[in-house]
Amino acid sequence: MRLLRPLSLCLLLPFAAPALAEKAPATYQAWDYVGDGVFTSDIEGPAVGPDGTLYVVNYGRNGTIGRVLPEAGKGNAKLFVVLPAGSVGNGIRFAADKTMRVADKAGKQLLKVDPVSGAITVLAQLPQSTGPNDLTLGPDGSVYLSDPDWENTTNGRLWRVAPDGQVQLLEDHMGTTNGIEVSPDGKRLYLNESIQRAVWVYDLVDGKPQNKRLLHRFEDFGLDGMRCDPAGNLYIARYDGGQVAILSPAGEVLRTVPLKGRKPSNITFDGAQVFVTLQDRGAIETFYVDPSPAPAAAAPAH
Repeated sequence: MRLLRPLSLCLLLPFAAPALAEKAPATYQAWDYVGDGVFTSDIEGPAVGPDGTLYVVNYGRNGTIGRVLPEAGKGNAKLFVVLPAGSVGNGIRFAADKTMRVADKAGKQLLKVDPVSGAITVLAQLPQSTGPNDLTLGPDGSVYLSDPDWENTTNGRLWRVAPDGQVQLLEDHMGTTNGIEVSPDGKRLYLNESIQRAVWVYDLVDGKPQNKRLLHRFEDFGLDGMRCDPAGNLYIARYDGGQVAILSPAGEVLRTVPLKGRKPSNITFDGAQVFVTLQDRGAIETFYVDPSPAPAAAAPAH
């Protein structure tokens, strides 16, 4: 592994919890958390860190990560780190050791970022990829990465970086692989294809996806980032559709949440609060969900 020194790091300061509003916002109703143009049109990768802070890539310019502090119910974004020259982050997740994993689509590698010191480490290089787009973590510490090819829409790939750092190509000749997520129980891997509008589900057995089957196919709009809620329902950013679709583990559309922007690129949770990045706005929208959704039936394994 190569240890890299970040070019810029803002001072990590403690922050106060946002003041309680007099009236709680309605659930499933989006409003602005960070306004237009604070992030670039490549805004992506929202993830809430162990410090309770939201991290999002491409703050101000590409190749950066911003840190969004909650202030009076809205976010105040500041520069966190500048990535090494030639790197542009996309998806972000936090591992069990509380460090950040970043899919570096321009550098074709997987980065590790220490959220306290800002130190950046290259965990794995993927030179044969088109560029890793989004990522998720399995219960054994494996990192799964989507790898779309926007020029050749039948050349999408799925990669795994095992806990020992070994890089494995799990599947190729797919569609434009994009949003990716592991179910809360660690038993299933979800992967979507943006242009083909398909959501696939695999069983995870010893870290390896098996028994692939179609979970749902949409008739319109693109698909981008995905996250599961604690009940296992899957929230999907509908790119160009200005909405978030919520699927049950059985593939049923439970609800569609309208957004202000048209091009949601990714999504993450902080308890019952959802954050969505919007590429047409360079902004972040947010909404609340039912904090105690009833568990839904799992998709049959066939």
